Amino acid sequence: MKLIKFFFLAFAVFCVTQPLSAKKITVHVVPENAKIYCNGDEVGSGIYEINFGRKDDFVMLKFTAPGYISRSVKLFKKNPKNTVSYQLAEDLALKNSVGAESGMDLANRNFTITCKQGMTPDVVWKRLMNIAINNFENIEIRDQSAGWIRTAWAKTRFASGDERQEVRTRLEIRLQFAGEGELAYRVKLTSEIAEGDCYSEECFVPYDRLLKKYENIISELQTTLGANY
Repeated sequence: MKLIKFFFLAFAVFCVTQPLSAKKITVHVVPENAKIYCNGDEVGSGIYEINFGRKDDFVMLKFTAPGYISRSVKLFKKNPKNTVSYQLAEDLALKNSVGAESGMDLANRNFTITCKQGMTPDVVWKRLMNIAINNFENIEIRDQSAGWIRTAWAKTRFASGDERQEVRTRLEIRLQFAGEGELAYRVKLTSEIAEGDCYSEECFVPYDRLLKKYENIISELQTTLGANY
């Protein structure tokens, strides 16, 4: 009788402690070429089996893939499922913008536009304002005497699955000191991005890409005013 009680007690202890001591969860990620990082280390692509140790309560996972928004999750050992799946959202901001890889390194850089000889300041100003107004709805600063134009932020939102992105773009044009008889302006297209559900000022960070709808502004300024065109 004592032997039977011992076996029942041992079995009960095993059933209670076994789930806490070790567990395996298989992680699937779409797309299949998504890299999987576990606690900061790259461990595979598309699929990975996590072996929780006795003292592991959770692991930190990160998934990355070209053309998709990176995703970080905390996976707990107590998760009732033995298999979990994650779908990465398409990076629509990336899809709708241009960058250095395509020879269009235009964001957050200063460009100098030297005006053609013989163009009067009034004519130059009108052309500058025309390009600014045609591409941006609101102008924050228009000071002809200082040669300064700055647009308000133009915001563009993207949604892919549960992921949210907002890209904001601003054009700034400033008169620049040039040689005698020359008229030149410094032009900058500032691009910033915020991701997730936070769109307040502190959420935006510099974005090294420019939305495609603004990619022709620099060349338009150069052809309209530039001395080399």
